[in-house]
Amino acid sequence: MGKLKLVVIGNGMAGVRCVEEIYQISPDIYDITIIGSEPSPNYNRIMLSKVLQGDASFEDIILNDWDWYKERAIRLLAGQVAARIDVVGKKVETASGVIVEYDKLILATGSSAFIPQITGAGKPGVIAFRSLEDCRRMVDASRSYQKAAVIGGGLLGLEAARGLLNLGMEVQVVQNASFLMNRQLDRMAADILKFELEKQGMRFLFNKHTERIVGRKRAEGILFSDGTRLSADLIVMAVGIRPNVELGKSGGIHTNRAFVVSDYMETNVSDVFAVGECAEHDGIVYGLVAPLYEQGKVLAKVLCGKKTEPYRGSVPYAQLKISGIDVFSAGSVNDSEAETAYQLYDRTRNVYKKVTMIDGKIAGAVLYGDISEGNTLLGYLKRRTDVSVLSRAGASSASNGGADEAAASMSDQETVCNCNGVTKAVIVKAVRSGGLQTLAQVRERTKASGSCGGCKPMVAAIIELALTGGEAEEEPRVCGCTSLGHSALKEALKHSKYSSAKQVMAHLGWNREGGCAVCRPAIIYYLGEVEAAGAEVGSNYDEAINGYGLRIKLGSGVESGSSEARRVEWIGAELEGRLELHAMPHPVSVAIVSGINGGVGLPVRDVGIAEAPAGWEVYAGGHAEYPVKQAQLIAAGLTVEDALELGVTCLLWYGDSAFYREPVWKWLERQGMLAVREKLLDPEARDELQSRRFEEWPVKAVADGAGRRGGRIHGVERSS
Repeated sequence: MGKLKLVVIGNGMAGVRCVEEIYQISPDIYDITIIGSEPSPNYNRIMLSKVLQGDASFEDIILNDWDWYKERAIRLLAGQVAARIDVVGKKVETASGVIVEYDKLILATGSSAFIPQITGAGKPGVIAFRSLEDCRRMVDASRSYQKAAVIGGGLLGLEAARGLLNLGMEVQVVQNASFLMNRQLDRMAADILKFELEKQGMRFLFNKHTERIVGRKRAEGILFSDGTRLSADLIVMAVGIRPNVELGKSGGIHTNRAFVVSDYMETNVSDVFAVGECAEHDGIVYGLVAPLYEQGKVLAKVLCGKKTEPYRGSVPYAQLKISGIDVFSAGSVNDSEAETAYQLYDRTRNVYKKVTMIDGKIAGAVLYGDISEGNTLLGYLKRRTDVSVLSRAGASSASNGGADEAAASMSDQETVCNCNGVTKAVIVKAVRSGGLQTLAQVRERTKASGSCGGCKPMVAAIIELALTGGEAEEEPRVCGCTSLGHSALKEALKHSKYSSAKQVMAHLGWNREGGCAVCRPAIIYYLGEVEAAGAEVGSNYDEAINGYGLRIKLGSGVESGSSEARRVEWIGAELEGRLELHAMPHPVSVAIVSGINGGVGLPVRDVGIAEAPAGWEVYAGGHAEYPVKQAQLIAAGLTVEDALELGVTCLLWYGDSAFYREPVWKWLERQGMLAVREKLLDPEARDELQSRRFEEWPVKAVADGAGRRGGRIHGVERSS
């Protein structure tokens, strides 16, 4: 059979990112055609403000150059506009008459600048700020005209205004609200921002509603509804975006504000999907890059036939990209939406921080001046973390923080680049194992800071930390055969095409042919290829192929057959069933007891589930041999069902993220008990971990060898 035909309408960030994900998962499944309306390769649209401000050239913001398409045999119809979809014949026709057949179709048509119905809006001299061509028109206008007005005091409007200032124009920003960025900032942060921008030369008009654009042959100014006027030679509209959905009418695709999609990015038409700014999920259209990439990742797995968690929506956040000004905002920040949990304004450093809450849970955050805590606060917001975490983490850190200090205190598993989902550990390992030294090199390897660019200071601080050794001691090597540690090895194999340990050793620079008894099973365990592993190492490395298993010990401390004993038996059976197909990197002992005196050594087991007078309790991290470790309490006062779920999720997460032959207590120390508790007690995080069980984690090899590796339950032992 030949390859399936995949057509992507839209050469923007969302559609091409989905194609990138497809190539990582199944590079040979599709012949791909991309139809792009602009005569250019894929570029970073959200960095256009940097081009306009003179901080970057167009070449600097190209994400995938012409060679990228050629190397992957992608047919790019640049400068072509898709005009009609035939969903019965499965064809797309362009305005120039080119017809492209498809088996699967992705609508990634993006959006256009919203131009309000204002008299005179079509005059020469009135433009939007949405494309590279818009940037060129603004540059051309600056050579002939002096006065500019930007309608819209949001992110895009302020970035456009800053660019026009850099081009030497006088700039007035017209805002219909009473303060800047009124959807993202509270009044105090907006006033600080206004003061700073005024120092840069920007001027503002608030509570102004445009009646019409005045001028005979071209725009000469704005008439407001209150009768006042503003003289302007160039007028930039930056009041929002409108999804491009007109194409869907020809194909009967259901639209509301945008193409309506399911949790798997499906439209109502078979084999037609939508992603990005033209997709409406659960009534929401996202215009920020992180949600678009999250959608693209889900869709790529769907198109490659891989099991995936559904797309459940995103928590949007905003960062202002103006030289010399750092602003971060996420969630509900105004007093009408949420209560203030913490607020700080340091005038000497011009630093402002506000965190809001709803029902005791973190609901929003605004940072000005020092945004180094942005990713941490966004994580709290996504997990709906209790506000008490602010005091534990040190709520006053904004007064003495900065990227360097935040980078040093950040945990390895914390996300640094939210757009691309890159953690601190990935960046550190890229620097130390890959010999990288610059931000550009790290961006090329990991994509960190490659989208909105808001995390650049933090990425740079982590690079410096990794280079200077200011971080905790470097992770030990897997063995003497390689310079790689377990994190770097796992990362290298994450999206690899290797089918054997020998291939891995050859490509990753092993200094001993064939490796050794330490690294060979580790590679095979991370690789997860049963057939290749079995042929390569035989039965001596059964644990490497199938992983270690669980030993479940039950003890009721009461008479057999009682209700307490039956509950313990039920938990043991459920745990056995739910984890039977999952690999463990190290032998794991689990104690399940009713009453502390269950007789199965609860305090020194890897995981313990115990019934106490106030409800069920879950423990983790015990160790009976040297060094002796006492299990720590994760949660108490639970129902029996919640205790079971917590125990299962903990072991699933351990199985996914621990290093080969790393015991539970060491894994807990590396992750940090506070981080583990927060994640396990967060319902959304638990759901996400559970949904990934069969998508990314190894499952047990079946008898005919067609399956993949997996853990084994070594039986359930009962103690009277």
